[in-house]
Amino acid sequence: MNILIYGMIYAGSALMAYNIYRYICFSRDIRKHGNWDQEQRLLHLPIWLLIMFFAGYLFVGFFGKPDIIMAGILFGGSIFVFLMLIFMRRTFNRIQENEQLEMRLSAAEEASKAKTFFMSNMSHDIRTPLNAIIGYTTLANREEVTYDEKSGYIDKIEMASRQLLEIVNDVLDMSRIESGKLTLEPARVNLESCVQEVSDLVRTQLEAKAIKLSVSCDVTHKWVMCDKVMMDRALMNLLCNAGKFTPENGSVSMSLTELAGDDEIGSYEIRIKDTGIGMSEEFVERLFVPFERERTSTVSRIQGTGLGLAITKNIIDMMGGDITVQTEQGVGTEFTITVGFPLAEPDEEICSDEGNEVSFEGLRALLVEDNMINMEIAQMLLEQSGFLIETAENGKIALEMTAASEQGYYDVILMDIQMPVMDGYTATKAIRDLPDEGLANIPIIAMTANAFQEDIKKAEEVGMNGHIAKPLDIPSMKATLQQVLSSKTASHRERES
Repeated sequence: MNILIYGMIYAGSALMAYNIYRYICFSRDIRKHGNWDQEQRLLHLPIWLLIMFFAGYLFVGFFGKPDIIMAGILFGGSIFVFLMLIFMRRTFNRIQENEQLEMRLSAAEEASKAKTFFMSNMSHDIRTPLNAIIGYTTLANREEVTYDEKSGYIDKIEMASRQLLEIVNDVLDMSRIESGKLTLEPARVNLESCVQEVSDLVRTQLEAKAIKLSVSCDVTHKWVMCDKVMMDRALMNLLCNAGKFTPENGSVSMSLTELAGDDEIGSYEIRIKDTGIGMSEEFVERLFVPFERERTSTVSRIQGTGLGLAITKNIIDMMGGDITVQTEQGVGTEFTITVGFPLAEPDEEICSDEGNEVSFEGLRALLVEDNMINMEIAQMLLEQSGFLIETAENGKIALEMTAASEQGYYDVILMDIQMPVMDGYTATKAIRDLPDEGLANIPIIAMTANAFQEDIKKAEEVGMNGHIAKPLDIPSMKATLQQVLSSKTASHRERES
């Protein structure tokens, strides 16, 4: 009997010691989970009670004369405390699970609101230029319309189409930024030329509103390692915004200044200032939030998605720079970009033959395109530039036509990427593997709507010589063709002379 009694006493003591340890761990988890400063004494109280209970166990076990009833009560109490701790732990875990579910539900609701907000903005911003395109197309197709009226409608259709393209580009860029797929591709760049080129692109647009544009550059180290495409995009967004929100006869200025740097890193400051409508202090706090636009009667009449500044901020952040704004309603706005770039050795100046007009007269191109409308548009534009065009509906037909041709028959292949039967990448690899070296080395240019930086890199990796993005920009298309076919055009000029 004594063995049973003392066995229950010592087993209960061990269990009670374990209960104390479990409760201490449990109380720590509770304090980590939330703020329990006011309940701190309450949380400490059970520990002291358990310790006193444990001390009573030991005293009875070593100095007392327990009987079977006392041993049973003490042992049962230990089991009861153990079971209560298990119950408390499970209850606490269930509370945590419920809180996590509430957080997920809240996140899902926020995502749904953001999606609804996004769709509402996109519906409005996409339908606005679409309405202009459809409306002016209908007006241009009327029988009684004059030539001058039709020409004006076509100009407005082109303007609305470019607005629609800007919206699509902004949405795609923002999507890539949020998914972490937008990366920088630093290359040797003349920063002063970059600023001048961007200003030249928007100068005509600003002059149409009688807005004066002034540009100044004060730099010692012009050549840096920088992603020119992304830098152009950031500056273009800021300049276009300045033009949008500056009334007629206003002014916009852009300045590039080199700050103090070292032998390896150059520090630069770019300021873009306008005499536009300015912004309120309340809106400035949300200025770089996607889809945010100030709600005033003036701003609401101006086309835009509210993504341009968010994209610009992300680009500057990726470059390790900083962008700030000073603004006053009715006075104007000034954006300041501060960024550092690794210095680079200057490129050798190459004298270009600007006097020679780009001519592709007599060159033969194989146009590979599965969409008949895209094929018709590209064929007409290329034929206007002097090309002789043959077409193929997919990469497999293009491969067969190339393999069956004589060396030198095709001067260039313009290859779409996403096509049935055989895509453009696969077709290019197959052409590069042809046994005839002359056929295998025909210049191949991607002409595709896959226009991201990774798409351009992929085209280079499979053996393409250039990349033309859709929708087709004629000056850019001609520049790419001239660059790829410079030796061809030179040889043709020699033969003609």
